[in-house]
Amino acid sequence: MDKLRHIEGSIVAIPVNDIDTDQIIPARFLKVTDKEGLGKAAFCDWRYLEDGETPNPEFILNQPEYRGASVLIAGNNFGCGSSREHAPWALLGAGFKAVISTDFADIFRNNSLKNGLLPIIVDEETQRQLFSLAEEDPSASVSVDVETQTLTLPDGRALGFPLDGFAKYCLLNGVDQLGYLLALDDEVLAFESANPPRVATTA
Repeated sequence: MDKLRHIEGSIVAIPVNDIDTDQIIPARFLKVTDKEGLGKAAFCDWRYLEDGETPNPEFILNQPEYRGASVLIAGNNFGCGSSREHAPWALLGAGFKAVISTDFADIFRNNSLKNGLLPIIVDEETQRQLFSLAEEDPSASVSVDVETQTLTLPDGRALGFPLDGFAKYCLLNGVDQLGYLLALDDEVLAFESANPPRVATTA
């Protein structure tokens, strides 16, 4: 996982509530365990016409002025539905580094943080302002400082956002949960050596 310390990027809005993980990435793409290429599958049923290949010109992510956006402004309850790590994988593959909403489904939020995608919670008024800004000015951008947990809006206003301490550590250092544990291997072995088992483990 890459380190995530600062994000500076343009915004794009999908002002739809209750976008579930099947809309983020349809179930037919879940057979793969490799993240490579999943960006094309992000919002696939909205992004492409019935043939699955021809871009839908009406969908916001296909409009030239929004290509390259790295921060998604989403409707309420983003990422609801079934648990699938493929959802943050697809969003990351599509170029997004953060998603801003008023709230996220717990499982999606946890899966995102574990994979380096930052979910940022804002109030409804800020969400509405960002929806309007994204529509009016495709070049509008925000900046995010993970260390200080600060989101800076296009008008210069800075807002704090919640972030679990352990998740923050992993993002800043570019480690996942397994990597964190493996880095403590020497300490774990030393503890095991210094503390005999409380229960007999031999027959």
